[in-house]
Amino acid sequence: MTAPLLLYKYEAFSAQSLENLKNQVIYFGSPLRFNDPYDCALSPSIAEPSDEDVEKIRAHYLADPEVPEGVRQQMQQSSVAALRLTFLRAGQSALDDQIKKFLSLRGVSCFAERPNNLLMWSHYAGHHKGFCLEFRTDTDPFQKIHPVKYTNQMPEFDLVPMLCDQDFDQIMELFCTKSTEWQYEREWRALHREAGTAYTYPVEALTGVYFGPEASFTTFAIVALILAGQNEHVKLWRGVRSKVDFSVEFEVAAYTSHLEAKRRGLLQPGEA
Repeated sequence: MTAPLLLYKYEAFSAQSLENLKNQVIYFGSPLRFNDPYDCALSPSIAEPSDEDVEKIRAHYLADPEVPEGVRQQMQQSSVAALRLTFLRAGQSALDDQIKKFLSLRGVSCFAERPNNLLMWSHYAGHHKGFCLEFRTDTDPFQKIHPVKYTNQMPEFDLVPMLCDQDFDQIMELFCTKSTEWQYEREWRALHREAGTAYTYPVEALTGVYFGPEASFTTFAIVALILAGQNEHVKLWRGVRSKVDFSVEFEVAAYTSHLEAKRRGLLQPGEA
């Protein structure tokens, strides 16, 4: 699936989010700290291999010169049913090891498809007091971003590529799978080989900042001042509560610093 042209990252207003904005970084955190206990901690099963699959795996090991002779003879003599159980145990052990390795090493950063999701503003942007960053997806690190799949069933893995090719690409899908309860997020994920990494994105990647309807003017001014010093082309959007439905509407906003307003004679009497 091709990523949308734009993706969004909801942020609470904090010293860390401001520091990341100033340094133009996206933080890849450990999935062990995610708030969904099933997120990136699934326990997938392995689909029972067919007789043909068992024979493929048997042939693979028999063709491997590094397989000990005793193991080779046992594989030649074992029935398909016995080998099926052996391969399932080996596959589950390898899968569990790969999952543990991912959880302890890899970093994940999460994005959404739209900036006006009420629940996202509540859960991830300080109860509508924070802001939401708009990124172009034709720049790094978005070129290898993955959509989250929402399902009510635990994923089931194919044993043949795992044992024959040491191919654990299926695990990538595992860490982009969540319960349908989270479907409202419409989430995409960027993965990094190392957790705790602050990835510096190119200046042109950030195209807009949306402010929640409860964000203070101070929040707006601080973010605007940061961007004025490094990326004046970013559009600023102020959020307001809709008066006709349960939604947030956004209006383009401009920021003029106090000193600039003073120089231009825009201040009212008593504001100097």
